[in-house]
Amino acid sequence: MPESLNIIPLGGVEEIGLNSTAICCGDDLIVIDAGLMFPEEDMPGVDFVIPDFSFILENKDRFRALILTHGHEDHTGGVPYLLKEIGGNIPVYGTPLTLGLLRDKLREHGVTAELITVRPRDRIKIGCFEIEFIRVTHSIVDGVGLAIKTPFGYVVHTGDFKLDPTPVDGELLDFNRFSYYGDTGTLLLLSDSTNAEKGGFTYSEKEVRRALESIFSSATGRIIIATFASNIHRIQQIVDVSLKYGRKVSLCGKSIVSNAQIALELGYLKMPQGTWLTLPQIMNLPDNQIVIITTGSQGEPMSVLSRIATDEHKDIKIKPNDTVVLSAKMIPGNERAIGKIINHLFKRGANVIYEKVSEVHVSGHASKEELKLMLNLVRPKYFMPIHGEYRHLAYHAMLARKLNIREENIFIMQNGEVLTIDEKGARKSGRVHAGRVFIDGKGDIEDVVLRDRRRLAHDGIVLVILGMEKPGKIVSGPDIISKGFVLEDRATDIINEAKTFLLESITGLDAEILEDSSLLKARIRNLLKKFIYKKMNRRPMIVPIIFEI
Repeated sequence: MPESLNIIPLGGVEEIGLNSTAICCGDDLIVIDAGLMFPEEDMPGVDFVIPDFSFILENKDRFRALILTHGHEDHTGGVPYLLKEIGGNIPVYGTPLTLGLLRDKLREHGVTAELITVRPRDRIKIGCFEIEFIRVTHSIVDGVGLAIKTPFGYVVHTGDFKLDPTPVDGELLDFNRFSYYGDTGTLLLLSDSTNAEKGGFTYSEKEVRRALESIFSSATGRIIIATFASNIHRIQQIVDVSLKYGRKVSLCGKSIVSNAQIALELGYLKMPQGTWLTLPQIMNLPDNQIVIITTGSQGEPMSVLSRIATDEHKDIKIKPNDTVVLSAKMIPGNERAIGKIINHLFKRGANVIYEKVSEVHVSGHASKEELKLMLNLVRPKYFMPIHGEYRHLAYHAMLARKLNIREENIFIMQNGEVLTIDEKGARKSGRVHAGRVFIDGKGDIEDVVLRDRRRLAHDGIVLVILGMEKPGKIVSGPDIISKGFVLEDRATDIINEAKTFLLESITGLDAEILEDSSLLKARIRNLLKKFIYKKMNRRPMIVPIIFEI
């Protein structure tokens, strides 16, 4: 028997997104999810962020499988990068829609993988682990939780879930299996904490239909609806309501078209033939028969909705009778970008409906009463809240304490911390390397590059150009050029003063420094940094350029 069971969050605690958890036992390592997160305001030029997979790479000989709970980007977006780094053909397990969406991502990255389809209540054996997939309800079709049998007992992982009594597809969360593992005895529960601050129950996805019907019944022009590309249930409801009110549908945006096509082929999205039209086809219909479903609910700059709002879309121009619906939650950090889009749309005469003014979105995550019910169903000995910022984890831990889970058996983890369970019990037992990797274009960037970008964005850059003739004789400059620091035409005095100061300071330097360009650059950087801070209380990036004549 292995000495211990180790559970290591590599992402998804202390943050929303980047969900990834490693579970190690003896010679076997499995990873649950490998997600991404979209950049925050202090990440200029970053396209998205993925977890640092160093720990998995260091233990690639033990890495047996990647298990995916559902198809959202914050659980699957990092998979192509992980598989690229591993370089081996690691099996990836997921439900049909999850793998359907993943297959498209892998194709874009030129990555091949062994994709193994599973369904709820299927069981698989991987090394010393036996895993059962348990159906959960969420804001995407085909979500599952996991019951993982280990030599030390059962580990239950909820995935993202809510207790939706009336799901759009009629597939209820499998209370029976979660209850079974509660009766059998669960060693550890890892549970979604995203809505742990919110009281009561999360509304059913079907509640959105009422809001949509109210909008459709009063709209006289075109209806443009922005939602998450992966929210197949929401797309289905929009299609159903469109049919009820005699409207045709067009999907606009690469990701939403791709996802809908995959869902249609797999039978998760249902619409009569002739309902889904191309954009040119639907534009020929009367306005009161048109529904356009698109992306951009989070204010993404290059999204279809953003281009429509700024009048840059080549085919769709806002008309005064248009109704625009943002059927998605405002993700924290995106409020300003979304607000700008809403303002632009109003300026162009559209009626804009969004979460704050109508029930056009419901969460896919469990609120407090549902989280308590899950804890009561599973009745774990040990509890580890996951999927949330620190305050969400803390609130979830409070709920567990109210349900008589002992304080010492609740573990609020940080990314990279190791939870060890053995014959002696459970405890935190150190850390592994974990962190974030910033993806810009097709490659990753170092944190130092991001810091430089922040400095450039904050105080700009100053270039100091100096021509030298050996041995250490200045023959040209120093010339100073700035970008994002001061407008040079209006700051002639300060720039001339800086030039004079530098020339006097450099002339008095030892020959040893003048003859060594690296020492001279460092001295110029230090001198000018102090001068500018004293004069202007600012810290631009200073880049000396020395060339020999």
